[in-house]
Amino acid sequence: MKHYLVIDLEATCCDDNSFPRNEMETIEIGAVMVCSRTFLPIEEFQSFVSPIRHPILTDFCRELTGITQLQVENAPPFEPVIKKLSDWAHTFPDFTFCSWGNYDHSQLRSDCEYHEFEFPLGEKHINLKEQFALTRGHRKKSGVQAALRSVGLQFIGSHHRGIDDARNIARLLPYIFTPQSRN
Repeated sequence: MKHYLVIDLEATCCDDNSFPRNEMETIEIGAVMVCSRTFLPIEEFQSFVSPIRHPILTDFCRELTGITQLQVENAPPFEPVIKKLSDWAHTFPDFTFCSWGNYDHSQLRSDCEYHEFEFPLGEKHINLKEQFALTRGHRKKSGVQAALRSVGLQFIGSHHRGIDDARNIARLLPYIFTPQSRN
């Protein structure tokens, strides 16, 4: 493997049960391609996505993510965005899809299934949250901000924005995959 493809998604959400959890849709994809040898970011991908099942963002979703209704209304639908992400990712040889936990992987697969689009990012997935806990010898899995703090880094950007979360997760890769990262 030559590259880590770090992806973080934001999705439609509610705090009042106004729609079922299995109807959440991706509204932002943030991705950072990282060299597996140097752990340096090579390139980024970011796009908002226009949801179709629940096109009006809840107040909760807008407040949590900072994503506006106008941003998703002006965004392309899922199919061209996932195709563009796939085309971009496949310009890099031998990448592995990574995310903080399994949510992003599951949500992307769910969106592809709903839109009848073949999942384009391969079968391999690394749960970086789990890997971080194992590498660092932590019994409890932590969120991105706590993981950054535990290695002396501060979160940069806006939490719950796909591209900012992906950038910060990418910063944790050296603490996950190098021998000196162990406590």
